[in-house]
Amino acid sequence: MIRTGEQYRDGLQDRREVYLDGERIAGVAAHPQFKPIVDARARIYDMAHDPGTRGAMTYEEDGERYAIGLKLPTSRRDWDAKRAAVDRVMKDIGGVVTRVGDETIGEMWSLRDGADILNEIDPQFSENIERHIQTAVRDDVFHVSANTDPKGDRSKHPRDQDPDMLVHVVRETDRGIVIRGAKYETAAAYSDQAFLKPTIANWGDAALSDYAVGCILRMNAAGVKHICRAGFAGKGAPADYPLSNRFDEIDTLIILDDVEIPWEDVLFYRHTRAAAFIRATLHRYSAFPFVQRILTFTDLMIGAALWNIRQTGLENQPAVQEKLAQLAIYREGINAHLSAAIATAETSPSGLVMPNQSLLFTGRVHACANLPAMMHIARELCGGQICVTPDHASFQSEQTGPWLDKFYSINENWLADDRRKLLAFARDLLNSGYASHRLTFQLFAQSPPFAHLAAVYRNFDWDGPLDLVKNAANLSDRVSTE
Repeated sequence: MIRTGEQYRDGLQDRREVYLDGERIAGVAAHPQFKPIVDARARIYDMAHDPGTRGAMTYEEDGERYAIGLKLPTSRRDWDAKRAAVDRVMKDIGGVVTRVGDETIGEMWSLRDGADILNEIDPQFSENIERHIQTAVRDDVFHVSANTDPKGDRSKHPRDQDPDMLVHVVRETDRGIVIRGAKYETAAAYSDQAFLKPTIANWGDAALSDYAVGCILRMNAAGVKHICRAGFAGKGAPADYPLSNRFDEIDTLIILDDVEIPWEDVLFYRHTRAAAFIRATLHRYSAFPFVQRILTFTDLMIGAALWNIRQTGLENQPAVQEKLAQLAIYREGINAHLSAAIATAETSPSGLVMPNQSLLFTGRVHACANLPAMMHIARELCGGQICVTPDHASFQSEQTGPWLDKFYSINENWLADDRRKLLAFARDLLNSGYASHRLTFQLFAQSPPFAHLAAVYRNFDWDGPLDLVKNAANLSDRVSTE
């Protein structure tokens, strides 16, 4: 059954071991740096019960309601509903959050597509995957993705350095496997579980490898430690940093100190072919909501820039219109890729409906590769005041407030308070530490740029251009596209 926000918060009051600023945290849900983002996730749970949003956030089956984001996609209509739900969430909370579960559960669907490969090892593994997918839907779990290892010296084989630089199995028990190492993951400290899988194909020449392991990791399991980066919340007044104080998705180095994974939570083990499959297909579903969030971020940039232009009376300037048009072209390019990926959706190996892979992955490259330049255009349109405007306290001061009211009021419609709010929002969106962090996150959150391009290479239909030129150039039948 779908959870409420309060049930989600209560679920975080377990034995999980979370550290921030060198100290262990007693309660994640109430901690000042975690509370804002926990509240945002809790609001998403509550939207599934709110009469005004329940229809967009859930679906009904056999008399029960379930979260639309976790539903196995079996039609284009499912993807339309998922897209509408994400849009509804972002508008409701007034910002962008990425790691909330709907964009990571798709990685489990990708693994489901590899059931034939997993059955080569043990049919139980594919049964485990199916059961976990259904459990995620039934119990409405907050599911994330433990992906990137510390790696160490990547020119060396794991056996030639500290083997824990990549997560690996150290032994088997009657109950399961015991793993050791570390993983980076956003939102781990306030989620329920993660799909842990290999990050790189560094397994040597062996067909079997202790590094080729995929499993479900419970965030409160014995031996799991969360060492979190310092958050942005509380580092500046909310009036000056409205996004930093509400939407910082704190990242974690998850330490795995001989963590036992029960056999029922093992998804594959000592099978490099299965590991290679999941690395190649990991984002065939999850890339869609990831790219959709960049679309929302772009709308925030356009809105901030356009309000500033209207405040200052520059909307009719041709040079300004040209830059706005560049932002619009970027935005509509993302929108077109997402819309076309649904309209031309494909059937996956397990019979699910997946977005058109070539269009989805080229859309991801378009969104991620051009984001830095688009942020710079938005900065330019917002003007230099986003980096020099005094803080909210100065506007409230009896000594300085009257002067700021004078110089920040533009006309009878645009007084200093609204001017300050817009500039603070734009600064936090484009210029702050939070903004820089978000830009880097978008660059690497679904693998680095070279892997994005590799996904395009694997999924583009090269035969079409080859056949076109073969016929146009009248090449002989001996020439083959194979």
